[in-house]
Amino acid sequence: MTTFKKFFLSVWEVLEVVFVATATVFIIRTFLVQPFLVSGASMEPTFSDGNYLLVDELTYRFREPERGDVIVFRFPRNPSTFFIKRIIGLPGEQVVAENGTLKIVKNGKVFVLDEKYLSEEARKSRDNFSMTLKDDQYFILGDNRFHSFDSRMWGTISRRDIIGLARLRVFPFQKFAFFEAPFFKEMPY
Repeated sequence: MTTFKKFFLSVWEVLEVVFVATATVFIIRTFLVQPFLVSGASMEPTFSDGNYLLVDELTYRFREPERGDVIVFRFPRNPSTFFIKRIIGLPGEQVVAENGTLKIVKNGKVFVLDEKYLSEEARKSRDNFSMTLKDDQYFILGDNRFHSFDSRMWGTISRRDIIGLARLRVFPFQKFAFFEAPFFKEMPY
């Protein structure tokens, strides 16, 4: 085999590896998982500024978003901006806040959300509002209620705005964690 042919085969091999690696990364980033860097304090204590997360883009292809899911979504007023918040109200529900108590009205029944993930300070929020959601609307809030720009200020998001589910914190390494949505027991009001 000539030197030129050996060189050509070596270059071809490298190009194959580069192509396969690029295609694999493209498929993973486009359809499965996407990185997200938390910016700001709106999700403290759950997530802090500088946390590096992996966002699951696959789950919502098989099920609808659920109450308590922490999601990354496109800001409806500027789709090039991404936010991270928690889903509180689902399509067709009414979300009511009275003196720090968050209630959901669903099928004529009222229940209170027990938000154990909130800090003691955030539980003292004295928000008062009521919003009825349409069929494709989600009401979202940050866990740090005093420092969150969310549905209370600018309204709901639609299903098409949702990018994915925050599943894994990979940085800082000492806070590595896998996240599941909290279970909300429907406590009658």
